Amino acid sequence: MSLQQTLDAFKADFKAGRPPYHAPPEIHPVMERATAELIASGQAGRAIKAGERAPQFSLNDQNGQPVSSADLLAQGPLVVTFYRGVWCPYCNIELQALNEILPQIRSLGANVVAISPQTSVNSRKSVRENGLGFPVLSDAKGTTGAAFGLRFALPDYLVALYRKLKNDLPAFNDDPSWTLPMPARYVIGQDGIVLYSEVNPDYTHRPEPADMIPVLEKAAGRS
Repeated sequence: MSLQQTLDAFKADFKAGRPPYHAPPEIHPVMERATAELIASGQAGRAIKAGERAPQFSLNDQNGQPVSSADLLAQGPLVVTFYRGVWCPYCNIELQALNEILPQIRSLGANVVAISPQTSVNSRKSVRENGLGFPVLSDAKGTTGAAFGLRFALPDYLVALYRKLKNDLPAFNDDPSWTLPMPARYVIGQDGIVLYSEVNPDYTHRPEPADMIPVLEKAAGRS
């Protein structure tokens, strides 16, 4: 089953309220409205894309250790995935799918990092619960997400819904701003230029991890 098929199956179960999901049905139109408005805003089209220079970053991993994009790019190409947080089941499914092809990515000389605005404590939970073999970096206040053009503010009605559901983003992220990054995945070449980019304001849609492999093969001189 592809990543998107897995996500679609989860979405169908979630909307149908099948166990173990017990979300009230009235939440779905609210979430769909917010997604539609984010799509209509055109922000995804203004984010960093293939052919542009990637912003540099240095962020702490789940153990509080600094990880620098410059240091990683000195070793080879870099795969970067931005995601909302450990509280997001769609994000966890995607991280697991990336982890499945991690050996193939590393065989091509590349590294992988995930970036989320969540705290290091929650990043440790992401690594532990998803069995990840790559680091999860904490993007305090969403500054790196903003540099990539991904950070957006949740509309007031969605904030109200999240509060009702006890999805406390200020606590998850240690940031009162109620902001998140649009899910995105990048392959950055050793010269800092983005070789591959996928940005989707619809958090229920994610690109297939295998889509990056031809890009990484070319970067490795093996195409």
